[in-house]
Amino acid sequence: MSRRRTAKKRIIAQDPIYNSNLVTMIINKLLLKGKKSLAQRIFYETMKNIKETTQQDPLEILKKAIENATPVVEVKSRRVGGATYQVPIEVKNDRGNSLALRFIIKSARKRPGKNIITKLGNEILDAYNNIGNSVKKKEEIHKMAEANKAFSTFKV
Repeated sequence: MSRRRTAKKRIIAQDPIYNSNLVTMIINKLLLKGKKSLAQRIFYETMKNIKETTQQDPLEILKKAIENATPVVEVKSRRVGGATYQVPIEVKNDRGNSLALRFIIKSARKRPGKNIITKLGNEILDAYNNIGNSVKKKEEIHKMAEANKAFSTFKV
C-alpha cells in the first residue's frame, strides 16, 4: 500500500439489464478466470429463478440481502509496543457492500450441490430472510468487534 497518495476509485459501468452498479459488482466478484459472459449468465439465471420462486422484484431482494449481510463494524490489526491488538473500526459504505458480496458468493460456493445458479439463488434468499452463512459471517465479525471494544482507543 502506497503511503504517498490514496488510490483513485474506479468508476464501475452500470449493468445493461438492471441498470445497477451493484449488479455489475456482484458479476465481477462472481467471475473466475476472466469468464465474464459466463458470470453474467449465471447471475441472470439466478435472478430469473428468484423472480419465479418469490414473485417479487429480484433486484429489491438482492439489495435487501446485501443490506442484511453488510457488517457495520470490523476489526483491524494494530501493532502497539510489540503487541498486536484487534481494533474495531466502522465500515464505510463501499467496503461494506464489497464485504457483503464477498460473503454471499463465498457462502454460495461452499453450499452442497452441483449447480451454482441454485446455490447462489438460495444464498441470496437466505440472506434476504436473515439466515444463512453470509449473515452468520457478519454476526461473527460483529461479535469480534464487540469483544475487542476495549481497544477502540488505538484507532488505526
